[in-house]
Amino acid sequence: MDTLGDLPARAAAGDRAAFSDLMRQTKSALFRFIRRYVGDEQEAQDLLQESYAAAWLGLRRYDPNRSFEAWLRTIALNKCRDWSRRRFVRRLVSGSKDLTTPEALSVSDGAEPIDDQMEIARSLTRLNREISLLAPHLKEPLLLTAIEGRSQSEAADILGISIKAVETRVARARRKLFKALSDSGPPPSR
Repeated sequence: MDTLGDLPARAAAGDRAAFSDLMRQTKSALFRFIRRYVGDEQEAQDLLQESYAAAWLGLRRYDPNRSFEAWLRTIALNKCRDWSRRRFVRRLVSGSKDLTTPEALSVSDGAEPIDDQMEIARSLTRLNREISLLAPHLKEPLLLTAIEGRSQSEAADILGISIKAVETRVARARRKLFKALSDSGPPPSR
């Protein structure tokens, strides 16, 4: 169940402060989810704002018996799907092969040598790029379960598919990622 207490119910009743608190508590995780889906930090920022705007506008339709975070992920997932369709159309119209370049992930301050931090950042950037290139039907359950830590049941609810379909798609996504990362060899040195 939600760790957000009564905030969703208060926000659904029109309490703007409660909705602001919900945004503060869910923003980081939702941003990471969207960024991994689209592979671009700036696009992810825009989609995050669109997701919260849509959530505010649709708050009257929120079912308090359902997890608020799952409901919010569904909205964000739909925004990501819309973005993917628009990007596909732009590519067809412009003839461009790729309109986005994933931003490198920032590496937290740690005791590791800078070379190790750079290698980790390159590996994570490559992994995020490969995740963003997965077909949506594979990317979505992978992000929800493996990255977001949601149960297969929650992912199935958000995606509107069976738990078995989630399990199968996550396994396929992992195989594709393993193959893509194995085929591409070590990340390029700078």
